Order: sequence, then C-alpha cells, then structure tokens
Amino acid sequence: MRTQTAKLTSVVAARAAGLVTLAAAPSVTVYDCKHTQTLPGTPVPKPKTSSDGSVKRTFNQTTKVARFYQQVFNRNSIDDHGMTMMSSVHFGEKYNNAMWNGSQMVYGDGDGSIFLDFTRGNDVIGHELTHGVTQHSLQLAYSGDAGGLNESISDCFGSMFRQWEAKQDVKKADWLIGRDIMGLAAKKKGFACLRDMADPAAKHCLAPQPTKYSQVTPGMDPHYASGPPNLAFYTACTTLGGYSWARIGQVWYHSLTGFGPTPNMTMKAFAARTRQGAHTLYPGDAAVLAAVDTGWKKVGL
Repeated sequence: MRTQTAKLTSVVAARAAGLVTLAAAPSVTVYDCKHTQTLPGTPVPKPKTSSDGSVKRTFNQTTKVARFYQQVFNRNSIDDHGMTMMSSVHFGEKYNNAMWNGSQMVYGDGDGSIFLDFTRGNDVIGHELTHGVTQHSLQLAYSGDAGGLNESISDCFGSMFRQWEAKQDVKKADWLIGRDIMGLAAKKKGFACLRDMADPAAKHCLAPQPTKYSQVTPGMDPHYASGPPNLAFYTACTTLGGYSWARIGQVWYHSLTGFGPTPNMTMKAFAARTRQGAHTLYPGDAAVLAAVDTGWKKVGL
C-alpha cells in the first residue's frame, strides 16, 4: 500500500508539473443528421473549417475536451485507449437534448425557445462526453444513488472543463450548468441554467435539486439526485481554492477511474472513496482531505 501510494502521489505531482508524457490525441469526427434521426448521418469532410456553426463548434469543443482529459488527467480519449470521438449534429427537428448514446455524441438544435442549439454549451459537451468516460470506468447504473452520481460526475467534469478552458479559478467560475443553451422563453421565466452546482435548489435553475443526501428519494430522476454530490464537489473546491481540476478534480478522477466497475455504488461509498483518495494522492497536504470532508459533510455524508 505504501509503494502504491508513493507511486500515485509521484504521478500526480509529475502530471501537475508537466513532466509526464501525455497520452496521444484521439481522432475527432463530425456527422450531419440533416434533421433526421438516422445515425450517424453524413460525414463532414472538414469540420474544423465548416461554415456550419454547429459542426465547427462540435469539432473544436470535442477536440478541447480530449485535450483537457489528455493534459489534466493523462487520459487518451473516452476509453483511455484512443477511441475516435464521434459526434452527430442537427439530430431530429428542434430536438431538445444532447446525449452520449453509448458509442457517440448526439446533438439536437433545440426548439429555439426554451433551448438553443446544444452545441453552444461547452460544459454540456464536456458533461455528455464524460458519460462515456464513466461508461468505460466506474460503469455506474442510471438509477438510485448510482444514477445521481452518474449525472453529478458529468456535471463536475463538464464544469471543470469549462473552467479549464476559460482559465478560471474556483472563485471566478459561475458553477452553472447549461447557461449557454437557455433560450429567450426560458430566460423570460427566470431560468438562467439547467443546474447550479453552488446552489442546487435555486429558483433560477430549470430543474431545482435537493441539497442534502437525506432528501434523495428512491426512484428520483438522476438529474435531481445529482444535487448533493454536486454541492459537495463545489464546496470542496471552494474550500480549498485555486483551480478545480488541480487537486480536488484529481481526487474525483482517481475515484472515478482507479478501481474498476462499481455499477451500484452509493453516494456514501463514493464519498468515502474520495476521502481516501485525498489522503492517498496528497498525503502531505491535509488541506485537500479537509476540503473533501467539508464538502461531503455539507450535504450530510
């Protein structure tokens, strides 16, 4: 155990210092469904320079998500083995969703009223691609505690990606999920985002969430049940300060990818794993464990 701990600590330190060899960059491809629901659609030959804003945004942001995972966590694509990151845009007619379908990304254009084009949200793109990372690591189920964790992990890494791209520390970040895809009709009703990691129960969220684990009930939609772990992550990050991905993000990533599949993991078990991870990765920095502990205690875990 001591040898393993020493190795993990040295890897994290070397990664932070830019001394490790980075994973290879995966291929990124974009397809156009042309408002049908037939996947993957027509391949776009030069997405990087496309005149279609949805295509260009998808290519650029997916490439940046790959770079984020590569540079921050030394991960080679979604599966850590270099799989091609495939996306399809213009799925369906005014389709109000973006999703990871198990093998690729799918983006709707939104109805233009409640939702705008889902490719407009870099945190949304990071969120959905992280579902793929979870699929290839912890393999969380999509119900119960595991379902809430599944959604929360995607929010955590989607928010981290947004902050990383903007070079924001935890104080400058807004911690909103989906801010850039909210349409005028939603804004007129007072909705600023899908979720707020700093204040999950806020009325400006399209889907207000519980803030305590005791409020998570059996059968609750994972998008609601993710509230407590989201708040725990936010609290841990802001308690420690600095960049979210630098230390707390490393603990969450280690807890997500370092132990193999645990489909029915409970929030209590994940909280315990992050506490242990903080100690394992940063044995000489008690502030990290204290911040993680503060985060989970905030939500009753």
